[in-house]
Amino acid sequence: MRREHLYRTEAIVLRERDYGEADRILTLLTRGGKVSAIAKGIRRATSRKVGHLGLFYRAQLLVARGRNLDIITQAESLEEYEGIRGDLPRFTYACLAAELMDRFAQEKEDSTDLYTLMVQGLRWFATEEDLRLWMRYFELRLLSLGGYRPELFSCVGCQEAIRPQVNFFSAEHGGLLCDKCGAQNTQAVAVSVNAQKVLRYLLTHEVAKVRSLHLQDATHAEVESLLQGYIEYTLERELKSVTFLRRLRRELRAAEGE
Repeated sequence: MRREHLYRTEAIVLRERDYGEADRILTLLTRGGKVSAIAKGIRRATSRKVGHLGLFYRAQLLVARGRNLDIITQAESLEEYEGIRGDLPRFTYACLAAELMDRFAQEKEDSTDLYTLMVQGLRWFATEEDLRLWMRYFELRLLSLGGYRPELFSCVGCQEAIRPQVNFFSAEHGGLLCDKCGAQNTQAVAVSVNAQKVLRYLLTHEVAKVRSLHLQDATHAEVESLLQGYIEYTLERELKSVTFLRRLRRELRAAEGE
């Protein structure tokens, strides 16, 4: 195999599916974009790739360019995010982050910032306590990098500064509407003052400051509903991981009530 057909890359496994008797096709996020590659024989217990290429692993890869799919020839695990393993809620949040990244990242397009965000996001979901908070922080960072940063300081209708009162959010227009403009838009949803403050804080503060936030359940639910609605409008599709996460929460609440 000629050297020019080989390349090295650092990658995160976003998605995997079994192929044939022993292979697996992986969707990888690299700094150079999204890549689909096949890991031949990885499902065999004797494979050297076993333990280095799990879902959400970060790994250093040697890859051969293929006609239809690139072929992973070597893999060395760099980070496995152990906190996600064996913890269903953490694993589900990681699934949601990966699904979002899969939708926003493009093939053969510089993805350095997206890659950095995914590394950070997996660390948050593996270690932080308030997973809902860190999911919102991840979503806002991803929206900003993707060019869909919501406007939270000026009305997207009249461009006047947003005042500290109940205002409205328009997914169609990508941001907040003042009370007057919002009242004229039947698709806009009302947003409480607390939710507006949280959204602005998450959008403008770094990790150390975010850790100091403690939100009430009602505010969590409001911010989550708003952002997920905006993301699904932007992507023009529902997110499978969101549906599973909602079902998981219902089941956990039911178990706690027994």
